[in-house]
Amino acid sequence: MIKILKQQALLEDLSNAELTRISKVIQKLKFKKGDYIFKEKEDTKGLYLVLLGKVEIGKVTSDGWKQTLAVFEKGHFFGELSILEKRRHEAYAVAVENTEIMLIGKEGFEKLEKEESIIAFKIMRKLALVMCKNLRRMNEKFLNALISY
Repeated sequence: MIKILKQQALLEDLSNAELTRISKVIQKLKFKKGDYIFKEKEDTKGLYLVLLGKVEIGKVTSDGWKQTLAVFEKGHFFGELSILEKRRHEAYAVAVENTEIMLIGKEGFEKLEKEESIIAFKIMRKLALVMCKNLRRMNEKFLNALISY
């Protein structure tokens, strides 16, 4: 289990001892192609780590059009915004192909925050770094779209 956890971008900086402690709050889930992992407006269940397969994150517009926001593969994570902001999902997640996921449940995540503050800090730091990288990439795309318009 430690080797599998170490392959996750979110957890790659944790020690084996820390990964052993975190493994106690993780559950494995399987989804078939087309299964929703969560839908818009649903309460968050936790932070999701992709073991196998692909997951599409998307949003349905007011006129019913589905807009893909991101696609995540092995090693990536999602659901971090809802867990950090303690709110419902504002997008959906659907398995694009048969997919295996590890879930750090909301309660488990909160337990880590309270009882394993060093581990929680390392995870939060990694979340912040990845979100900064994503924001920079989105800004660059936006600027390029404006310039080419």
